Amino acid sequence: MISGPWCSSAVGSLVQFHLNLQNCLKAHLRKVVKNKQKFDARSPLTPVDRESPIALDADFHKQLEAWKENSFWVDQPPEIKVSVPKGSLCNLNVNFKVGLPPDAIYNIVTDPENKRVFKNIKEVISRKVLIDEGLRQVVEVEQAAIWRFLWWSGTISVHVIVDQNRKDHTVKFKQGKSGFMKRFEGCWKVEPLFVDEHLCQPFKPKTWDNYNTCTQGKGRVGSIVSLDQLIQPSLVPPPPISWYLRGITTRTTEMLISDLLAEAARLRDAVSGSGAEARKELETDERENAPNSSYTPDDIKKRWQQRRDRRHKNRRCLPVH
Repeated sequence: MISGPWCSSAVGSLVQFHLNLQNCLKAHLRKVVKNKQKFDARSPLTPVDRESPIALDADFHKQLEAWKENSFWVDQPPEIKVSVPKGSLCNLNVNFKVGLPPDAIYNIVTDPENKRVFKNIKEVISRKVLIDEGLRQVVEVEQAAIWRFLWWSGTISVHVIVDQNRKDHTVKFKQGKSGFMKRFEGCWKVEPLFVDEHLCQPFKPKTWDNYNTCTQGKGRVGSIVSLDQLIQPSLVPPPPISWYLRGITTRTTEMLISDLLAEAARLRDAVSGSGAEARKELETDERENAPNSSYTPDDIKKRWQQRRDRRHKNRRCLPVH
C-alpha cells in the first residue's frame, strides 16, 4: 500500500486529470451538438433535409401555403449573355427569377412529359433511365426539337445524357450520340429566393428556418434559375451563317424561358385557388418525385404512364396562359 505526501499528490493529480478530461469531453459534445443543430436547420440551402422525404414534402407544402396566401408576382426579363469561346459557336449564360419554389421548377424541367410546357419540343423519341437513386437520376433522352428564327424554322434531333439531382436542384446534360455537334452540354441550376426577406429587416436570413421564423411563416420562397450552355459544332461555319445560328440558339432559349414562366404562372394561379386541378397536379408531381420507399426504379415507367393519362384527362379543363 502506497501512502504519504507522494500518494496524496498522485491522487490529486489523477482527480484533476479526470476533471479536465470530463470538461474537455463536455465542451466537445456541446460543439458537436451545436454544429449538428446548425447543419440540421431546415433550409433549401442545406443538404440534410434534401435527403429526408418527410422534411422535403413538409417544406414544399409550407412554401406552397405561403404562395396561396400571397400569389402576387411580376416576371422580370431574363439576363442572357452570349460569348464565343474559341472553336465554339456560342456559350449561353442565362439568369432569371421565377415565382415558385425550387422543387416546383425542378419538377417542370425534369418532367418526362414537359413537351406540353416547352413548345420547342416536337417529340420525345426515346427516354431511358440509366440510374435511379431516388433524389438523383441519370436519363438518356432523344427528342426532336423545333427551332425558329425570323421566317425560318426547322427540326433538329437532340440526343443527351441528363444527370438530374433534386438534392441540389441541378440538371446537367451533355451530348450522347455524336453527330454534327462536337460538344453540346450545359447545366440548369435552381436556387432558393427569399421573396419577402424585407420583412426580416434589419436581419438577413441565411436559412429557410430563419426566414420562416422572421416572416412568421408567411415568407414566400421563389427560385433563381440559371442555365449555362455550350454549343460547339463539328465544323464552325463562317459569318454570316454563324451569326444566324447564334440568333437561332438565343431565340430558342428565350422561347424555352417564356414557356417555363408561363407554366409557373399557371401553377401559381392553381396554388392561389383559381385552378384546383392544376394544384392537384402540382402536389401529385411532388409526391411522385420525392424519394419514397413505395416507388422503385421499376415503377418509373408506370409513373410516367399514369402522369400522361392524368394530364390527358385534365387538359380539357386546365386554363392555359
